[in-house]
Amino acid sequence: MKIPYIPEDAPFNEDQRAWLAGFLAGLHSRAAIVPGVAAPGAVAGPDAAAAPQVTTVPLNILYGTQTGNAEAVAEDAAEKFQAQGFTTRLHELDAVEMDTLAEMEQAIMVVSTYGEGEMPDNGEYFWEGLSADSAPRMEQLKFGVIALGDTSYDQFCQAGKLIDMRLEQLGATRLVDRVDCDVDFEDSCEEWLTSALAVFELTEVEGAGVNDTAQPAALVVNGGAMPAAPEPAKPAPKKSEWTRKNPFHALVMDNHVLSGEGSAKEIRHVAFHLGASGMEYAAGDALGVVPTNSPALVSEMLLRLGASKDQAIADHDEPLGELLANRFEIRTPSREFLAELEKRAEHEELSHVLSHQDKEALDAFLWGKDTLDLLNLNPKLNVSPEEFLSWCKPLQHRAYSISSSPLAHPGEVHLTVAAVRWQKHGREHQGVASCFLADQCEDSTRAPVFITANKSFRVPEDDDRPIIMVGPGTGIAPFRAFLEERRERGAKGKNWLFFGDQHREHDFIYEDEIAQASSDGVLSRLDLAFSRDQADKIYVQNRMHENAKDLFAWLEEGGYFYVCGDATRMAKDVDQALNDIIQQQGGFSDDRTADYVAKLKREKRYVRDVY
Repeated sequence: MKIPYIPEDAPFNEDQRAWLAGFLAGLHSRAAIVPGVAAPGAVAGPDAAAAPQVTTVPLNILYGTQTGNAEAVAEDAAEKFQAQGFTTRLHELDAVEMDTLAEMEQAIMVVSTYGEGEMPDNGEYFWEGLSADSAPRMEQLKFGVIALGDTSYDQFCQAGKLIDMRLEQLGATRLVDRVDCDVDFEDSCEEWLTSALAVFELTEVEGAGVNDTAQPAALVVNGGAMPAAPEPAKPAPKKSEWTRKNPFHALVMDNHVLSGEGSAKEIRHVAFHLGASGMEYAAGDALGVVPTNSPALVSEMLLRLGASKDQAIADHDEPLGELLANRFEIRTPSREFLAELEKRAEHEELSHVLSHQDKEALDAFLWGKDTLDLLNLNPKLNVSPEEFLSWCKPLQHRAYSISSSPLAHPGEVHLTVAAVRWQKHGREHQGVASCFLADQCEDSTRAPVFITANKSFRVPEDDDRPIIMVGPGTGIAPFRAFLEERRERGAKGKNWLFFGDQHREHDFIYEDEIAQASSDGVLSRLDLAFSRDQADKIYVQNRMHENAKDLFAWLEEGGYFYVCGDATRMAKDVDQALNDIIQQQGGFSDDRTADYVAKLKREKRYVRDVY
């Protein structure tokens, strides 16, 4: 199809002429694929004036994510539906108001569950509106839900379940049943999306409705009006070939202990060389590590099962030793393991806590015990290797916050890891991935890794914005990366770090680097909290309160507030401290404080990387 010629004497400058050429080419391209749209310069038929404009009902894909997995699934869903001709729109949950949701006609929700059944941070505001008595009816909405979770937690996929149920209560129509995905979610999500493609409608409608793409504004050229040039589409991020199922075996280039000899902890700095992998990451992302189980635990488990490492197992291509080392989670007991053990072990305490469904009692009973300890509750209990493996979950990767900036360390990725070890029942117990990194990843060996993007946990694009970082212990990891990133970018914004641990003498990891950053002016403020260096324990939240006036002032200047570390206690205490400081320093009511914090979260100025 010939594109109309633009006369040389037409009253346009070179930029306008180039824009017109692209605009007309785009119209011709659209005319070739969209029925009812005529190309510029084409001869109109007798019914052309009456021909309606045709568009498609968009498919909205909403995601609530804590670590980036739900966002990645949402992006995959958008790509899959776009390939079939759908117009898709991606939204974070907290970016969608209830009135907007009520106007949508088709939506897929991808929702992760954080902690013990909680909404992810970027879904709290959305859920507050959806669960309110004032939430509007949703009769015109057709929807489906992908819920992500972890069966090792009691409230498995609870966030997705709640949203799915509430949408139904508000009159929305469920087109496909919710899928509840465990940590190995890829295959389940793929199957669900394939089913969803068959039921969501690629519906063409006349005219422009509330959900149709907004018409572009007018651009005035030489006194005349023409449609404004659309912003160029951003290229889709290149997907890495390296994934959980296909990790890159990265060379270990450094592995040393950071903590002092007198420390109660073993904190390590582990650096990998990415070679020619093409693997890319940003400060704030995580590195997935695919571990191997402890050789000592594998040997002890073989002895307990009365089996050899070379024993063949039905329906498996690998011998038992390989399965125990590389394929199954043999340290942490699964729910299936506990249920089967209760039936067979005849152990009074275990039966009592399971039958009473007392979570606190169960947690107390399981504290420090691994699967071998539980099997040994009844030494006379015989379990075949096939039975044991049928009770175990697949061995999963562990994600660690990256502690380096690619700008400061091209071709490398660094981790800050606490090796978890404890003594119980006369033998050493070990964390799976942390001790894999500590004991099996010596210099010049290789480890299977891949990048997990966390697009919410990023330094501000505006280098002039101040940032506040709260990261005690290994929670300092992403903030080491942030400080390196800000230095390399020449950012002028102020940087404030709250760090702490037990003892300054033994536990002040990266002390020399932090001192250098302070000396260079990269680190504007540093507040330390070493809890056991004085009679009264002092934590990072105490230091926040001591500096409440300045902390609030930084937020009022447009500052960003980041937290990394333990979710169970530290992150909750820091959140409470932040709310108290905002209320006190702002002179706010409870409601206004809640609104202030919610606004910080929606603007991605209060984000957390907690575990």
